[in-house]
Amino acid sequence: MAIVIIRQDTKIDLWKKALLAANSKLEVYSYLEEHPKDRITMAIIWKHPVGSLDVYPNLKCIASAGAGVDYIFEDPTRPKNIPITRIVDPYLASDMSEHVLAVILAHLKNLNTYKLKQVENVWKPMEYQRIKDVAVGILGLGELGALTASDLSSVGFKVQGWSRTKKKIDNVKTYSGQDELSEFLQSAQILVCLLPLTPQTEGILNKALLSQLPKNAYVINVARGGHLVDGDLIMLLDNGHLSGACLDVYHIEPLPKAHPFWNHKKVHMTPHYASVSDTNSVIPQILENYNRLETGQELQHQVDMEKGY
Repeated sequence: MAIVIIRQDTKIDLWKKALLAANSKLEVYSYLEEHPKDRITMAIIWKHPVGSLDVYPNLKCIASAGAGVDYIFEDPTRPKNIPITRIVDPYLASDMSEHVLAVILAHLKNLNTYKLKQVENVWKPMEYQRIKDVAVGILGLGELGALTASDLSSVGFKVQGWSRTKKKIDNVKTYSGQDELSEFLQSAQILVCLLPLTPQTEGILNKALLSQLPKNAYVINVARGGHLVDGDLIMLLDNGHLSGACLDVYHIEPLPKAHPFWNHKKVHMTPHYASVSDTNSVIPQILENYNRLETGQELQHQVDMEKGY
């Protein structure tokens, strides 16, 4: 048995060293080096090149190195009978919650606008909003969404959440299913998207949905770029229905230089870094699954193939 690491960034060596530090007897390879493909039983991947998974005849597990797995389902060449696992990292949820809180406070206190005015040498005091007067809607109440909703409520926001199936969170008003989506949207002054990306949620942040938000609502997308119809967002920002947006995720990353988001004064951007898996904190659960492969036990944190998450 051996492990291959497949990712298209600069972190392969980091992951390899962390795995070997945890267990020096492991057989671990980068997909970029020569390695015995027939010995590979686990592939640890993040946004892998399409076609890079179907070369391992004895592969038994595809392990996402993050919480998201949508990119795996987008690869039509992936082996369809191989279980997929995902990372469940408590720091991912808390980091996301902190990021969302920071973005919301920057919006309520006009910090982004003041920065724009600063570079224009404009002194212009503006009215600000208070936490207790603002209703935040969380679209998606999985692990990240549920903690974010709970944390925002504890700070003093009026928080409501929507999910595919009914959820219960203390001090959070919850909605579920298509029948309750419109009611949820109509009172969300700030909308935070934390949905998984599936065929059902792709393009969900479109004109039809965003138009149901109250006038001057603010949109935060920290889920996946595929949730957003970029042109629809720009249209609703330009016609004044939405007051602004903060985006951490995009259809293409890095975002192409010619994209209109770069120079739009109502769009604030972060480079897909709202919440990042800490290698050392997630290595133990990956190794636990590797050991389970060896002993034929059920894997932890398996993805539901039908739901796609």
